[in-house]
Amino acid sequence: MNNLVVKNASQVVTCSGFTGKRGRDMSDLHVIENGTVVITDGVISHVLKEGESLSVNLSDYEVICAEGKALLPGFVDPHTHFVFGGYREEEFAWRMRGDSYMDIMNRGGGIVNTTRATRAASEDELFIAGKQRLDAMMQLGITTVEGKSGYGLDRETELKQLRVMRRLNDEHPLDVVSTFMGAHATPEEWKGREDEFIDFNINEMFPLVAQEKLAECADIFCEKNVFTVEQSRRYLTAAREFGFKLKIHADEIVPFGGAELAAELGCLSADHLLKASDKGIRAMAKAGVVSTLLPLTAFSLRENFARARTMIDNNCMVSLATDFNPGSSFSASVPLLFALACIYMKMSPEEAVTAFTINSAAAVGRADKIGSIDVGKQADLVLLQFPSYKFLPYHVGMNIVEKVIKRGQVLVNR
Repeated sequence: MNNLVVKNASQVVTCSGFTGKRGRDMSDLHVIENGTVVITDGVISHVLKEGESLSVNLSDYEVICAEGKALLPGFVDPHTHFVFGGYREEEFAWRMRGDSYMDIMNRGGGIVNTTRATRAASEDELFIAGKQRLDAMMQLGITTVEGKSGYGLDRETELKQLRVMRRLNDEHPLDVVSTFMGAHATPEEWKGREDEFIDFNINEMFPLVAQEKLAECADIFCEKNVFTVEQSRRYLTAAREFGFKLKIHADEIVPFGGAELAAELGCLSADHLLKASDKGIRAMAKAGVVSTLLPLTAFSLRENFARARTMIDNNCMVSLATDFNPGSSFSASVPLLFALACIYMKMSPEEAVTAFTINSAAAVGRADKIGSIDVGKQADLVLLQFPSYKFLPYHVGMNIVEKVIKRGQVLVNR
């Protein structure tokens, strides 16, 4: 039994809700001062205000005294590529001297470089590396992680990546939400035959992934010199027919119509959005598409940040993610994520917390189960060293997570 009482927290930052929050509602965290949370069998059973009496037998529960500390929902990272082989530190050095992301891709670097290393890695090697990365994320307060394939770009390696993620979901304490991203780039053997490569994914890969139940979502890189809007529409429409939830890498490098396509298809989320148009932003808001923003990537690429303020002011549902990957964002730093979101993307601390809890849960289709401190939800929680959530962006670049609780079990105790 995972029975736990977290007692007298200076703040219980509930982020209460069973769906994602849009626009102004992102500022409402439903904070309970000096609150207590009771976890019974790994599920939140009571959320108590100061003075409300406990109705459980404390002898059946472990008790954590949380005076002077803030309690939040466990962080949800809704966009990563954490299962991969090799590294790209040399390409990082090239970018620092001025080479662009697309220049490096056109020279055989970027995604294709990681594809070669991932194809060469064994399943066990990928599993060990993936476990180490999840361990590091857990220390930072992340309790659920979305992971994408897309570094195989062939039948066997794509399936290998997804099987590793399924193994990690089964064996690691963190939850892993798997996304099939067979259309992450065009591999060398398919160059000039991009339409046929989309056909290969639709006709061969979708049935295999669906049959083995290896992924919940499907994703594609809709971008100039990668996959067109029409190719992306065809891929995602077919993915829906196989039962996958839809995600899209959209408008990262140039304004390309990816946000508009996400709205047209009713995608679960559209991600990156550095160059999303005003029309695309309005369309996503109207369609209820989660706008997943990746500030660590923009920071690493020296690009302008996505227009979070504009999106929130236009009633979008904005989430945040690390985009942990070996190329454009080799980091899962939650402290840096919060600092960049607030300092450079003009998000309030309240909006940033919402974006990395209930809204990021919505971005992986799990806002009804995780992402807030509500009775009936899975007991995934983070206890901070400080009395307020506002320390997350304020204590710049520092990990202030003291305890991480997953399904009522304390996994991290610093």
